[in-house]
Amino acid sequence: MTATLPSKPGSFIPIALLAIFSALAACSDSRGGAELTRPVVTFRVTEEAGSAGMSFAGEIRARHETTLSFRVAGKLASRPVELGDRVRKGQLLAALDPADYELAMQTAKAQLAAARAELEFTREDLQRYRELLEQRVVSPPEFDRRRTAFTAAKERVTALEAQAAQASNQVDYTELRADRGGVVTAVSAETGQVLAAGQPVLTLARLDEPEVSVDVPEHRVGRIHSGQEAAVTLWADGRRLKARIREIAAAADPASRTYRVRATLLEGQETVRFGMTATLWIDAVGTERLAIPLSAVFSPQQQPAPPRVWLVDEAQLTVKSVPVRLNGVTGAGRVWVEGVVPGQLLVSAGVQRLTEGQKVRIIPDPTGRP
Repeated sequence: MTATLPSKPGSFIPIALLAIFSALAACSDSRGGAELTRPVVTFRVTEEAGSAGMSFAGEIRARHETTLSFRVAGKLASRPVELGDRVRKGQLLAALDPADYELAMQTAKAQLAAARAELEFTREDLQRYRELLEQRVVSPPEFDRRRTAFTAAKERVTALEAQAAQASNQVDYTELRADRGGVVTAVSAETGQVLAAGQPVLTLARLDEPEVSVDVPEHRVGRIHSGQEAAVTLWADGRRLKARIREIAAAADPASRTYRVRATLLEGQETVRFGMTATLWIDAVGTERLAIPLSAVFSPQQQPAPPRVWLVDEAQLTVKSVPVRLNGVTGAGRVWVEGVVPGQLLVSAGVQRLTEGQKVRIIPDPTGRP
């Protein structure tokens, strides 16, 4: 027995419309898939010979810079030098009011004179009792008391001599003198100010070893080593001077997270001035670096930092963005980078129109680069 389909009027209309919509959706999907496949120019990451130059802004500083202060407290009576003055060894830099220390020294000297007189008396007294003891006129205990008094007087003289010397030293400490020749780079106290012992008064810098002080980010400090040759340019006249890395800080600055690097000038020491703006040029250690076209780097609008590049999956022909770190321009439109490895395929043109996981079609580079 054969089944018959219902023959209601209009029963085929919904089925026909559904078929038409399915065909249109299939055409639309095929056109949309073609639009999502973007043509791109790619670049193969390779190592390049040569070292990358790095530059850091800094200033001319003295290798030996000493903060000077008084070893005693008091009121600052005079300060005959000013900021920028050149001084010689032994020159008077500042002086405290010495009145109280001079009185203390006089007191110590008076006490010492009295103690010496007492010592002389006990010495003679002891000598007399020694003679009497030999004559059996006095008893041994009586002689022992005289000898003890002499010993006490002698030790008191020794103690007072030390006190008098200390008081004399304190009078000398009221004068602050240069322990070496140099230039005054900072003034921290003014005349009339009452200072505590050890409070900074002046900063004295030696003139014989000027150097450049710069702050290096932590991702670059590993490419610098002590004793490495470098160059210094001065903003004042543009001269290029030879230098050598002398010191690299063992720990980063807690605020800036940078490492202090100091380079000794090998020439031009007699003409540079402390505080001059300078640029330190260093060739990074290592002969193989990774460079990519600058056009391959982009910054998403939602998250501008860090910069990124598009990495091509050569099997699926899709792209994925990866963050990179830029380490300076090499020239010829390329930049040194970290974050990629040799052999990877990157998009070098068309980066702004791509999205994560998008299909791409590789086209030849019109410039002829590999």
